[in-house]
Amino acid sequence: MIEIRNLSKSFVTAEGPVEALKNVNLTVNDGDIYGIIGMSGAGKSTLVRCINMLERPTEGNVLLDGRDLGSLGKKEMQEVRRTVTMIFQSFNLLMQSNCLENVMFPLKLAHMAKAQAEERARELLATVGLPDKAKAYPAQLSGGQQQRVAIARALATNPRVLLCDEATSALDPKTTQSILELIRQINQDTGITVIVITHQMSVVQEICNRVAILENGRVVEEGEVSRVFSRPQAAATRALVFPGMAEGQTSSGYGQLVRLIFDGSVTTQKPLIASMAMDCGIAANILGASTRTVGKKEYGYMMIEIPGGPDELARAMKYISNVPHVTAQAEVEYAAKEAVE
Repeated sequence: MIEIRNLSKSFVTAEGPVEALKNVNLTVNDGDIYGIIGMSGAGKSTLVRCINMLERPTEGNVLLDGRDLGSLGKKEMQEVRRTVTMIFQSFNLLMQSNCLENVMFPLKLAHMAKAQAEERARELLATVGLPDKAKAYPAQLSGGQQQRVAIARALATNPRVLLCDEATSALDPKTTQSILELIRQINQDTGITVIVITHQMSVVQEICNRVAILENGRVVEEGEVSRVFSRPQAAATRALVFPGMAEGQTSSGYGQLVRLIFDGSVTTQKPLIASMAMDCGIAANILGASTRTVGKKEYGYMMIEIPGGPDELARAMKYISNVPHVTAQAEVEYAAKEAVE
C-alpha cells in the first residue's frame, strides 16, 4: 500500500516560489491501477517523482507499506527503487545498447549473473511481445516497440509498483491502446500496483479502477473511476470528463436545461429522448452531447432543453429517474435537483 500524507512541494524559481503540490492525501492499494489526471501544470509529474523520492517533498510523507520513504538513506532508497520502477513518455532507452542489453541494465546494476540476467531479459521481451527484437537497437524500433522495451526493463527487478508518467502521450491511438492492454495484462498476471500519470481521460477510463484529479497542485476529487465519470463533482473533473459541455450554457428561453449523465445505460432501438416524447408528450431539444457506446452501453453526457414550465420539467425528471444508469441534473432552483436510478 502507498500512502501519501499531507504532501506539499515547493520550488524556488527566478520569478519566485512556486507551490507545485499542496497538502495532497492519497491511498493506493496493492493491485490498483490508479490514475492521477489533470491539465498541464496541475502537478502530476511532480507528484509521481515525489512517490519514488526523485523529488523530495517540502512537507508531508510518502509511505510504502508503512515505511516512510523520506526517512531512508541513499542505499535504502536504491533498494526501494528496484521495487518501485518507472516508465516515461520519452522511453529513456540507452540508444547505444540493443534491446536485450537495455532490459539487462537494471539487472547488471543489481549484480545478477550475466547468464541469469540474459535469460530474464529474454523472458521479459517475450512478455511484451518482442522476442525477436533482442539484438535490435532502439532507433530501429517504432515508438510503441520502444515503450514495450521500456516496460520490460521496468519489470526486470520484479517490482511491486510501476509508475507510468505520461507513458502513452507520444504514441498514436492504436499504439496507445496496445500499450494500455499490455499494462492491464501485466497487472492481472502479476498483481503489480500501477500508478498512471496522464492528462487523457480516455487512458483512465480504459484501465484504471480509481482516479484522483489534480488542479493547481491540489486533489479536487478522488474515487472509483465509474463514480467519478458518472457523477463528477468538481469543475475541473467535469471539464476533463465532459470537455464539450459548457458550464455556462443557457436555455433558448422556451424551456429548462437538464443535464443527462449516462453511466452504463443499455442502448436500445428506442432512444431515451424519443421514448420520452412518445410516452410523455415532451419533445426535448438536444443542445449538445458527448456519448460513447462500449459493449452496447452508453457513457457520457447530453444537455437537453425541456419545453414548458415546472410541471413539464417535473414530469420529465420523473420519467428519466426510472431509466437505469441515467442521472438527470436540472439547472433550475424549483425543480428536483437530481433524479437517480
